[in-house]
Amino acid sequence: MLSSRISRRAVLVGTAAAAAVTVVPALPGVAAAATPSYRWRQVAIGGTGFVTGVLFHPSVRGLAYARTDIGGAYRWDDRSARWTPLNDDLGWDDWNLLGVEAMAVDPAHPNRVYLALGTYAQSWAGNGAVLRSEDRGASWKRADLSVKLGGNEDGRGAGERLLVDPRDSDTLWLGTRHDGLLKSTDRGATWAAVGGFPGVPGSGGQGVTLLVAAGRVLYAGWGDSDGTSANLYRTSDGTTWETVPAQPSGTSAKVPIRAAYDCHTRELYVSYANAPGPNGQSDGSVHKLATASGTWTDVTPVKPGGTTSDGSSDTFGYGGVSVDARRPGTVVVSTNNRWAAVDTLYRSTNGGRTWTSLKDSAVLDVSETPFLTFGADAPKFGWWIQALAVDPYDSKHIVYGTGATLYGTRDLKHWAPQIRGLEETSVRQLISPPTGEAHLLSGLGDVGVMYHERLTASPSRGMASNPVFGSATGLAQAAAKPSYVVRTGFGDHGNGAYSNDGGKSWAPFAAQPALAKDAPGPIATNSDGSVLLWTFVHWDGTKYPAQRSTDNGATWAEVAGYPKGATPLADPADPKRFYAYDTDTGTLFASTDGGLTFTGRANGLPSGDSQFQLAAAPGRSGDLWLSTKWNGLYRSTDGGGTFTKLTSCWASYTLAFGKAADGADYPAVYQVGSTETITAVYRSDDGAKSWVRVNDDQHQWGWIGATIAADPRLYGRVYIATNGRGIQYGEPV
Repeated sequence: MLSSRISRRAVLVGTAAAAAVTVVPALPGVAAAATPSYRWRQVAIGGTGFVTGVLFHPSVRGLAYARTDIGGAYRWDDRSARWTPLNDDLGWDDWNLLGVEAMAVDPAHPNRVYLALGTYAQSWAGNGAVLRSEDRGASWKRADLSVKLGGNEDGRGAGERLLVDPRDSDTLWLGTRHDGLLKSTDRGATWAAVGGFPGVPGSGGQGVTLLVAAGRVLYAGWGDSDGTSANLYRTSDGTTWETVPAQPSGTSAKVPIRAAYDCHTRELYVSYANAPGPNGQSDGSVHKLATASGTWTDVTPVKPGGTTSDGSSDTFGYGGVSVDARRPGTVVVSTNNRWAAVDTLYRSTNGGRTWTSLKDSAVLDVSETPFLTFGADAPKFGWWIQALAVDPYDSKHIVYGTGATLYGTRDLKHWAPQIRGLEETSVRQLISPPTGEAHLLSGLGDVGVMYHERLTASPSRGMASNPVFGSATGLAQAAAKPSYVVRTGFGDHGNGAYSNDGGKSWAPFAAQPALAKDAPGPIATNSDGSVLLWTFVHWDGTKYPAQRSTDNGATWAEVAGYPKGATPLADPADPKRFYAYDTDTGTLFASTDGGLTFTGRANGLPSGDSQFQLAAAPGRSGDLWLSTKWNGLYRSTDGGGTFTKLTSCWASYTLAFGKAADGADYPAVYQVGSTETITAVYRSDDGAKSWVRVNDDQHQWGWIGATIAADPRLYGRVYIATNGRGIQYGEPV
């Protein structure tokens, strides 16, 4: 769990600490210097996360916006065929605002765009905010809310929950999960609760699931219905809300997911499911309302609950719905959570009387982002399809989101990722090898490990296979034998693998401990690759002893004296040395027999710190650095026997070493940390005596505390792991 605010805390050092930790007084001039000139770019992978909404502007050809659950919003430019990120300026303290709950555009003012931000609605998360822009997201004004939003919670693919009133561009409406309906009459600058709105928030945490205008009438979907009570309301005067008469009910219409209005036929299409999604849906339907007569018609393409050819139950809900602005009666809907038969898009040209499955004739080309095969022979058409949009200026241009990408077509048959510029990966591990073709290896959430032979194109090998992992949990390289790399993670056919060619190809460990299936943790290999140490941490936080292998993963044995759950670190110069930091007791453990046994060395180090990293300076034996969230930075030059506290920063979250500056005798040190009041990315060329900030206020990416890496071959280049904006890298210009 992340804290939404970082505050400086005093460091308390007890009697035991005095024997192991020395505090170095602050030196003159150690405050962060002026930001050097850096160029920041994103490593190309292509999506990899859940795109929760796509919105074409109805008045501007080729302009669209996309929202994600943890990585902010983007603007599409058809001429360049790229997405531009719009929220990279959100900093560490505002990490909770990178989940986009909803977005809206103003048809009458093409440059205006609005975002409702807030990742989690839990008590520990900060409140939401609304951003408003007059220049298509190039700059923003912000209104902080007194309520919480849930851009990464169940129901995040529903919506949109934000709407510009078609009768008055100064009036906006925002549906919340727990606080009913909000209204602004000054273009999003201030907000107030709407009195008399009939929805009563429940424990489901959905509240208002959608807002849509049908002419001058506004409709609101309600997600906390029990399936028999009303879940669709409307207002014709902007003041009084009423239940929509004769609306669908029952399990298949329990939660209204999305809605779209055909202004030509004056019909409102609504997709429904029995759960908010994206997971957990097993029933659903599509209905349309003739707004003039009030008549409802069930136009569901296929009823969930049948049987597939292999005998599996064909359960699913309905998700996205979009009408063709150029062709009356033409509508596209998506299934969602249809794992047995695989999700599809259905298209109708006659108001829903008959439907065609676009998946059945689809030709998918994922050559631009090969990871989308996920180790299979061919990619799936989609899953988690709730974002769906038909281009109002091109009837054959349809875009839909999945749990990993955006697919687009221009002819209703050929589909390819329409994802350039949109990077949503949650990054866990980074390595920048000292030799070889690739300057970067990455361990990622959901999409395993990748070998980046180029930073400007998605890895040609896609995800590392043999075995294929979901989320990576460990990635390590032998310092003196960089061709040898090991990785761990969650996989269906093994949880550990090794490579003898620097990460290009992989082979699974011949055996693995039983714990590896449900609790695969970090792994380390010593400098010559002859010893592996693998630790195990269950998703519920339970920690287990480490296990050791000296035969490349063929056999494993438990390590005596190793602190349970601690991340192992290999000495970069001495193959017999390993280290582990036990945050529970504030003790550094070390091994001098190749990881066979561990003994405690320095104690009195910060204990209970929720975030820390133990790192070793390259090419030096026993030169250890400990970065801690609340207590700053410590260094040992005797293999962890004693540590010195460095006072050039008061918080340090993650640390890396790169090529030394010209004339320097020590590697450049990089950190995500705090030297004064701001948490940022810093570089030191003098062994952490002083720091310069290398990112800037436009390149912050929210929470970036997982890991960083620095290039040992290129001075100044640093790679930043983000939680939803992929891998960012910067270098001096």
